[in-house]
Amino acid sequence: MKLNNVYRVGDSRACSIGISEDKIADSADEPSSAMQLMFDKALIFPGLINSHDHLDFNLFPQLGDRFYTNYTEWGAYLHQNYQQQIAEVMQVPLCLRTEWGIYKNLLAGVTTVINHGDRLPVKNPPITVYDNGQSLHSVQFEKKWKTKLNHLFKKKIPVVIHTGEGTDKAAADEIDRLISWNLLNRELIGIHGVAMTPRQARRFKALVWCPQSNYYLLNDTAAIGELKQHTSILFGTDSTLTAGWNIWEHLRQAQETGLLNDEELLASLTAAPANAWGLPTGVIAPGYDADLVVARIKDETHIPGSFFKLNPADILLVLHKGDIRLFDESLYSQLSEVPKNNFIKINVGGAYKYVYGNLPGLVSQIRQYYPGARFPVNEPVVN
Repeated sequence: MKLNNVYRVGDSRACSIGISEDKIADSADEPSSAMQLMFDKALIFPGLINSHDHLDFNLFPQLGDRFYTNYTEWGAYLHQNYQQQIAEVMQVPLCLRTEWGIYKNLLAGVTTVINHGDRLPVKNPPITVYDNGQSLHSVQFEKKWKTKLNHLFKKKIPVVIHTGEGTDKAAADEIDRLISWNLLNRELIGIHGVAMTPRQARRFKALVWCPQSNYYLLNDTAAIGELKQHTSILFGTDSTLTAGWNIWEHLRQAQETGLLNDEELLASLTAAPANAWGLPTGVIAPGYDADLVVARIKDETHIPGSFFKLNPADILLVLHKGDIRLFDESLYSQLSEVPKNNFIKINVGGAYKYVYGNLPGLVSQIRQYYPGARFPVNEPVVN
């Protein structure tokens, strides 16, 4: 496959990107018979890496009606005041909730999502679901966290943990407790870190920044402008319990803070998490996984800035390891070699897309258990 007349983020010159099997190809290695896709000035970028989600929690609406000092206060308030809403969602089988969480990411151009929590029942997902780290919820909510943190046979894999999710002294102290009990000096990847200091940040391999979730719960977020000098910053959405489904809205909110510049923000979704999680993706270069997204250019006068103006409706193509997982209806005639029976037409934000699998069937199944479930897609669509 060859993608023609596309613009890399930050480059004002059009180019072509070749794909051979599941990898980005060197131009010399591209087969002459490759399928050619022609775009009318489109943006191309590595598939996004969402470094923090709870895939099975994305049927929830945002829950909470005020700001909290830390996640434990929010958790207690949640279970006291939203028992009915929680029960309605949790009656949906875990496998269905998880599958929707995967689609939530795919529709927005995410090709790798790091799920936090127990390993989920995922079979042949259309994108990468990374769960190779050791997930600990938090110092407060993870039973026997000290023992699990210092598990001798897991010392070579990173520990992924919520930490410092709050604005009070308890949140800051929690980070120090975690650091002091890391007796094996394991690699720590923290999540949220709203209370984190530069001194503490030096003890972490990376910090996952989830600004929309932080502002919703705490009306504050981590001091990323300072912390980025001491640890790698990755980007995450969290689940719809505390944030919207559309990662592009998260990015625009992050951009408005000015805590990362545009180049750093893009890296927090691509090269930085690929390096932190040890993934052969996040870069458009020969030999890397062909996880790629092509989208409409929203502002031809400023192509680099178009990236941050995108929404799921603007996505034209999503490739995961060279396989098409989503394409815009405008590409239908060019994809004559692609078996269309593997895709179903849906409407996202007023734009028609063909998505891999049976998303309308999934929605129908979920609504059998949870009739009030809301989705950002209109389905089904008759061809």
